[in-house]
Amino acid sequence: MTDEVPGPLVAAGEILNMLNVSRSRFRAIALHPNFPRPFQTLSVGSVWLRSDVEAYIREHRRPKPAADEDEQG
Repeated sequence: MTDEVPGPLVAAGEILNMLNVSRSRFRAIALHPNFPRPFQTLSVGSVWLRSDVEAYIREHRRPKPAADEDEQG
């Protein structure tokens, strides 16, 4: 197989960490029409282009508050 991969790939485990969500929450997010389609589906599961997932996070996820914004003192 000589297909070139256009960048780094990530699987569900990496995406869980990128989104900071549980496995069940990730499954729900992955079904949403805005979430990128897998680059490829292998026998062990799907893989996505890291750049596609990062773009999704920038466009569709709220940024986490800064540490001092959490503390209302």
